[in-house]
Amino acid sequence: MAQVLIVDDDETMRDALAEVVRDLGHNACLAPNGAVALDLLDREAIDAVLLDLRMPGIDGLEVLRRMRERPVMPAVTVLTAHATASNTIEAMRLGAFDHLTKPIGRDDLARVIERMLSSVVGTQSPAASAEPETLVGSSDAMRTVQKTIGVLADSDATVLITGETGTGKEVVARAIHEHGRRHRGPYVAVNCAAIPDDLLESELFGHVRGAFTGATADRDGAFRQAEHGTLFLDEIGDMGIAMQAKILRALQERIVTPVGGRPIPVQVRVIAATHHDLTRAVREGTFREDLYYRLHVVPIHLPPLSARIADIVPLAEYFLARAGVRKRLSADAAARLIRHGWPGNVRELKNAMERVAVMVRGEYIHTTDLVFLEQDREPGEPIVDWPDEDLPSALARLEEMLIRRALKYSGNNRTDAARRLNINRQSLYVKLKRYGIESPDEDAGAAETDHSNGSNAAPPRRSGPGA
Repeated sequence: MAQVLIVDDDETMRDALAEVVRDLGHNACLAPNGAVALDLLDREAIDAVLLDLRMPGIDGLEVLRRMRERPVMPAVTVLTAHATASNTIEAMRLGAFDHLTKPIGRDDLARVIERMLSSVVGTQSPAASAEPETLVGSSDAMRTVQKTIGVLADSDATVLITGETGTGKEVVARAIHEHGRRHRGPYVAVNCAAIPDDLLESELFGHVRGAFTGATADRDGAFRQAEHGTLFLDEIGDMGIAMQAKILRALQERIVTPVGGRPIPVQVRVIAATHHDLTRAVREGTFREDLYYRLHVVPIHLPPLSARIADIVPLAEYFLARAGVRKRLSADAAARLIRHGWPGNVRELKNAMERVAVMVRGEYIHTTDLVFLEQDREPGEPIVDWPDEDLPSALARLEEMLIRRALKYSGNNRTDAARRLNINRQSLYVKLKRYGIESPDEDAGAAETDHSNGSNAAPPRRSGPGA
């Protein structure tokens, strides 16, 4: 039974709102003004607030502002008969869960109360990570990539990373650098497609003072900046033929010549990447064959995200954590992510999670929060990437994946796995049998108390059908 605080200077409105709250099975605390409301918040454990905007004395926005300064802030829906762009924007900026215009229908009010009570809104969010992105994924394709990185990281072999735009080629390049013996050296990335051909030579090899108009001082290029470290040449397939010849010489001889200067030896590991089909480019004469083979010493191919189904949910959770928010994917949201085609690959998923991190007030992200995926979908783009896969099958596949992951993280401790999944232990046994998952009971002999079956448990974290 939740405690819902109703703050309104109109007694009739307070009583009407309280009736709906009580009909839903919750307790209603009533406050005729902002001062009384703030006092009740100090004395009572309040789970949700219905807050009138226009009140004498301390108005609704000021109450909201003071609530935001507290260590814990309940979910707040602002109610007003005079909605404006200004008060709507300000209320949402101050952390309101929703902003509704009076009169409010009984059903609409019931829905917003239940939505607030199923969410946890906090004023203190974990800081967004400033660290570079890391490799995330347990699919067979990503496991192969991870193993390849481990084998080649300590070598100086040139690596060519291929894959569609947005698949994470630079993340792989950085992982090779950070896990290799050159990790203490610099990591320098150059996007070859973003620099005009007439400036790319200076960008890569540097120049001496007076070499051309505007060269007022000597400049080290990217090759020399990455000395004893790693140089990442992104989108090398967009490089012009003339520049390709100079890159070939630098790779072969490990010597660079600054514009207007003399040859200088360099010690640098080169990793290149492209979304183009370089073998086709070689046949068409737009990419040098000798450079292709010089780059193609150790190839790494990144498949599209649609071919890495098992990585979608872990990646989504990773990007939410990096965004600095305490939000979780509900089971329906996780299934929706899996069923999306992701033409923009990992980059599209990252952008989607950053979007919901900002726009969703509650702790749980639901499929209704992801409707923009359908709106942003290109005409003719399939929403389902699994041929002949219906929703129950997709949810079952998701459920099995999450159970296996929970068992892995808990060291096959079933009690802990059930707690991670927010289901009771008996339900976990049923699901293990359903999916034919063999798991040695590492918690045998441990206390049999199952803390995952409390009556006040939060909504299921990410369980599939029947969870």
